[in-house]
Amino acid sequence: MNIYVTTPPADGQDSNAAARALDTLRAFADTASDAERAALSEQIADVIAPATYPEFSREYPQDFAVDDAYRATLPDLQNGPSSLIRGAAAQIQHVGISNFRLPVAFHSRDGGEQRLETSVTGTVSLEAEKKGINMSRIMRSFYKHAEKTFSFEVIEAALDDYKSDLDSFDARILMRLSYPVKRPSLRSGLEGYQYYDLALELVETGGVRCKYLHLDYVYSSTCPCSLELSEHARATRGQLATPHSQRSVARISVEIKEGEYLWFEDLIDRARTAVPTETQVMVKREDEQAFAELNAANPIFVEDAVRLFCEQLQSDARVGDFRVVASHQESLHSHDAVSILCSGPTFTAQSHDPRLFASLYHTG
Repeated sequence: MNIYVTTPPADGQDSNAAARALDTLRAFADTASDAERAALSEQIADVIAPATYPEFSREYPQDFAVDDAYRATLPDLQNGPSSLIRGAAAQIQHVGISNFRLPVAFHSRDGGEQRLETSVTGTVSLEAEKKGINMSRIMRSFYKHAEKTFSFEVIEAALDDYKSDLDSFDARILMRLSYPVKRPSLRSGLEGYQYYDLALELVETGGVRCKYLHLDYVYSSTCPCSLELSEHARATRGQLATPHSQRSVARISVEIKEGEYLWFEDLIDRARTAVPTETQVMVKREDEQAFAELNAANPIFVEDAVRLFCEQLQSDARVGDFRVVASHQESLHSHDAVSILCSGPTFTAQSHDPRLFASLYHTG
């Protein structure tokens, strides 16, 4: 069949010409031999004989069951050879899962038990010649212990399991939770639950295990300078003035010494002793007045705050290295006042996460 290409008609001339040409091509294709169709250009072949696709089932096979033979045929890229590695063949210090959530039971200092929603981060090291890990194994290893009341001993057992499952040298488990403690109001006798953001962390590096406890403590900070200036205005000019104060957050991270046990409540009590102006839960007018008096009795710069926390931590023989990061979210300024105090090499760093201080905002 000979096909001649002519100058296309001008706009408005024979609008059906293209459709008739396509019909002619398709009629030819219906009767042409394989050799004649093969001689056509790819563009014309695609137009007259569009590609066909295999027919797949679109219904979920509810009754399909996996047996060992079928399972053995499934591809497993993460356990593939080192030739599959993309990028540099370098060791990875941490790889795993984050924010895997489940209800976990924790002991309280008074002998009770609370089951709380917990966010788990589990990671392992990965050698340079290994492609990857099967991350679901971390979850499966953790679930073996999920019904136990958690302590660092239980966390160590979970870490042992997934280190073995993943054949890794180093490993880490971090468990974040919000821990409720009932607190009385300052004067009215009301009670309410204060929630403390806590995290337990177990890290094994080079065969050495370290235990850490982290606490975000929320308090009010009244500026000592602003307090003095307000009193000066009252004394010299009879001018009523209010010192500025603001919600503030300290992130306290401590290493627990080998063989020691530090209750959640122990670390919370240390923070409350250091800076007693903790934000309140249930408040009536007499409580609000009491809180104003408490703040006036404990004015505090951010430098004072980290040193007061430091003093409390240094007095606890169970605490090894520690770090205090404080942020006073100023009501006077459009910026925050911040400070970091470290004791020992564990938490000391030349560089910090650029979002470190931004993460200290208390969202309730």
